Amino acid sequence: MSDRVSIASFRGFLLGDVQADRAVPPTGFTASLTVFAAAAMSFLAVFALALSLTTDRIAERWSSELARTSTIRISAPEGQVDAQTEAALKVLRTTPGVSLARVLNADEQRELLSPWFGPDLPIEHLPLPQLIEIEEGGDGGMDAEGLRQRLAAEVPGAVLDDHARWREPLVQAADRLRMLGVVSLALIGLTTAVMITLAANAALSANGKVIQVMRLVGARDIYIARAFVRRFTLRALTGAAIGTALAVLAVMFVPQDATQDGFLTGLGFENGEWFLPLIIPVLVAIVAFWATRTAALRTLKEIS
Repeated sequence: MSDRVSIASFRGFLLGDVQADRAVPPTGFTASLTVFAAAAMSFLAVFALALSLTTDRIAERWSSELARTSTIRISAPEGQVDAQTEAALKVLRTTPGVSLARVLNADEQRELLSPWFGPDLPIEHLPLPQLIEIEEGGDGGMDAEGLRQRLAAEVPGAVLDDHARWREPLVQAADRLRMLGVVSLALIGLTTAVMITLAANAALSANGKVIQVMRLVGARDIYIARAFVRRFTLRALTGAAIGTALAVLAVMFVPQDATQDGFLTGLGFENGEWFLPLIIPVLVAIVAFWATRTAALRTLKEIS
């Protein structure tokens, strides 16, 4: 029985009441403002959501890659570099959790330094430390502190960098950007509520005489308010659907390059994340429903 009542109420909300709808202008400034505001805010919400998810995804990928790799720097007199490098490799071969250890050649070190010093850096004439790249394997990973102690005892010129100082700022930045995305979505929702409230108030004030006539023939405020809520909620839902669809299409056309982990080449959704924008029109409709209902009941009390 309750299900039938709910279905009937929902159907009545969609179809409306011809008599009550006379209090709500079908077109005009307020109608256009509601649709436009909902569409614009939904468009921005999709991009805020995409930016938040992309930031989290890229940061997690970078953090995971950094967590599985380490670097050993060997700084020693020129005649001892090769011997200490071999000693370090020997230590790494017997270290649990190390799946690969290789010495970077001059070309690879030049490539690492080229973003700061250019591609023509004469690296062979510079006293640079020898680098050894380490890749971790296994479930337990590598005991970084134990490896540092072994290197300090057997290879005095070796320094282990487990990239912890790079991971921590990255995780912090990702958390702050994620929080910024949540705050942006909240501000977008609040702005939507404010603009719809203003539009509803303007429509109510403009139709004050019609409302007074309806009251004279016995219409109650809740009956009139229900008509405003219905119209503005459906307008907001329509605008939000349009804005969301346009934003999703725009995100789909953002260049996607699997070889680049950047925002400009990776902004978007992956797998099941594409269904998340569908929630935005529903949320906008809920915001419009409560904003219009609150504004209508308050304004109707003020209209004498």
